[in-house]
Amino acid sequence: MTTTSDPAPTGTEDWTTVTGIPAHEGPEVAALGLPQPYPPHRIPVGARPSRVPGEFVPRLPITERDRRWDAICKKMVLAGVDALVLLGNDMYWDMGLANLRYVMGTGAKMGSLGLFFVDQDPVLYNAVAHMSRPFHFQASIQDWISDIRIARGIREAAAELRDRGLGSSRIGVVGFSSTIQTVPTVLDGEMTALAGALPHATLVDFSPAFQELRLVKSEAELSLMRHAGTIAREVLDTLVEHARPGVTEAEVYADMIRTQIARGAEPNIFNLLASGPVEHPSDELWHLLHGVDQPAVPTTRPLADGDVIVTEWHTKYGGYLVHTEYTVYIGSRVPDRLQRIWDVSLECLDASREAFRPGTTLREAWEAIRRPAEKAGLDFVELGFHAMGLASPEFPTVIYRPGFGSPALNGSGIGDLVLEEGMTFGNNIDLHDPSWKPDVGCMLADFMVVRPGGAELLVGTPREIGLGGS
Repeated sequence: MTTTSDPAPTGTEDWTTVTGIPAHEGPEVAALGLPQPYPPHRIPVGARPSRVPGEFVPRLPITERDRRWDAICKKMVLAGVDALVLLGNDMYWDMGLANLRYVMGTGAKMGSLGLFFVDQDPVLYNAVAHMSRPFHFQASIQDWISDIRIARGIREAAAELRDRGLGSSRIGVVGFSSTIQTVPTVLDGEMTALAGALPHATLVDFSPAFQELRLVKSEAELSLMRHAGTIAREVLDTLVEHARPGVTEAEVYADMIRTQIARGAEPNIFNLLASGPVEHPSDELWHLLHGVDQPAVPTTRPLADGDVIVTEWHTKYGGYLVHTEYTVYIGSRVPDRLQRIWDVSLECLDASREAFRPGTTLREAWEAIRRPAEKAGLDFVELGFHAMGLASPEFPTVIYRPGFGSPALNGSGIGDLVLEEGMTFGNNIDLHDPSWKPDVGCMLADFMVVRPGGAELLVGTPREIGLGGS
């Protein structure tokens, strides 16, 4: 940002005036006449942002940044793309920031916008003026990006591209997509403004390239995911400890979220939870085959003896998501029929671990995972796996039977694709016994990394149903 040197008020040290305007603002940006972010204010000459030590905040190394940037640049050159516009927002549990965070190493829940070039340093537009004094806090928690600017809209980013001689170039636009949000998603207003400000440029969708770039995780990424797995296990232990008669569903839910945040995970309230009585009138249906979404949960219903809790939660550390599913029974002894469902679920989990080896096809994996349930005559709402990393679910994901549900989720057209070492998956093992109850089941998952000797497990989910205390 622009600074000018002034004599110190005391006459003993130099001061500089900060305006919030980019230090190298070009004529196209200046011509926009955008308001100055904040009144000029003074800071000491040479003052630098404080640094949050690495042990207090997750941080990927510069070598990881360089690996990613090299791979991105190669794809850009081969596609004839001169620059990327990375559009980030907080849609779908903040996953709309996934691609921007992959490039920049940081982002903001309020929304961020980035410019990436083959032969120039990237620019990150991030946060609002009142949160950018005396400096952008992202400068304290990462060292990938040095040119961080106050976000003043798409028009400024487009003008920056024109200032760099790219007004008539081929520009890649990167939004967000997943195997649920299958169409790359951007905000219409941003795209309209971008096209209007760059009438001579060719805008192309570059989002699919990032699905491929994020497919296999590096060891640096996996180190963050292992830490997330450790936190996820603590969340599981919290669930079991606090699930007891008289405690409300909301209190248990809150304890789980508190454990995540207190252990250094990002505030990410993705907890699909359901609870209710295993035994209830046959003409009364309970939603106990899979957890449910906010705002349906959590409720203030007190837990009671004989209840079961089924839940899926995502633990987010350094931007990376790790998936866990678990079942807790409130009581001293698990009912026999529920225990049988759990035992078969364990067989499916073990089959997953065995199948997740490089060279195994997706079809071989999902057939192996489903075989124990089929043999036992159990049904499922989900039974398979979904890739995860900076978003969830990522490609590839197979959770439904062929021909049912979304084609992006039922294995359509991808059965012959092979697993690669470093792919990461959450298990989806959600079984029930239709000969017993159509509305009560078990949920079970660990988080797995594809390895030559069988999957590496990151959570260490217990092999017993959790028993809630009294």
